[in-house]
Amino acid sequence: MPRKSTSAPGKLTGTQSIERSLILLREIAAHNRNGSRLLDLATRTGLQRPTVHRMLKCLAAENMVQQDLDSHRYFLGPMVFELGLTAAPRFNLREICHPSLTRIAEATGDTVFLTQRSGLDGLCLDRREGAFPIKTFTLEIGMRRPLGVGIGSLAILSALPDEEIRHIIATNAPRLTEYGLSAAALHSQVKKAQKLGYAVRETPSLAGVRSIGQALHNRSGVPFAALSVSAISSRMTEKRVAELAVLLKNEARLIEKQLATGADGR
Repeated sequence: MPRKSTSAPGKLTGTQSIERSLILLREIAAHNRNGSRLLDLATRTGLQRPTVHRMLKCLAAENMVQQDLDSHRYFLGPMVFELGLTAAPRFNLREICHPSLTRIAEATGDTVFLTQRSGLDGLCLDRREGAFPIKTFTLEIGMRRPLGVGIGSLAILSALPDEEIRHIIATNAPRLTEYGLSAAALHSQVKKAQKLGYAVRETPSLAGVRSIGQALHNRSGVPFAALSVSAISSRMTEKRVAELAVLLKNEARLIEKQLATGADGR
């Protein structure tokens, strides 16, 4: 679904070109598993096809994107990976959360995820598989989706101030339909999560899977990430959900305590 462009028509300034390039890179990243066609990118960004084509040529010249010669679809390029490796030591949330994800996966046998907020999206930072992983699960590290689509990002969204929640859902509303959600349904799920203190629901995009998520707060008390567990619905009885809620909350408190000591700069 198209994102609203804030740039005026006509010749682009340097700032506008950078802004549009970043929008384009985010859209490519969001669909990097299967790649994106030129038409798809123009539609989702709201930019003209000739503009998108020129930008893609520039990004490809810098190895920021690559085009598959057979499918003609665009993917993130090797330079993005290299930049990520360079930046990684400063953003060590994965390292901090690694022990918690491992403990949860070993204790539950299920698939565990670490999600971080990235603007209007939730970004999968890490995952661990237990003894009973969901073989058909398609959420991979680096995948981003609108806040509220994944259970981890629903936990983050639900912990935000009400005014910010309304703004995020309204802004993302055109994108939610792609994932089988509506703004009204998401508002309802947020209210349920706020009442429980954690998010839990059947996974919209994968039948027979139920997930639970717990938000993580930085040392300023702002929700910015989440731990979550996904399993086949038959393993997610109400009794087990309650047990998982306690487990996730305990691990979240351990991580937050470590963040509060200054181990991470958020």
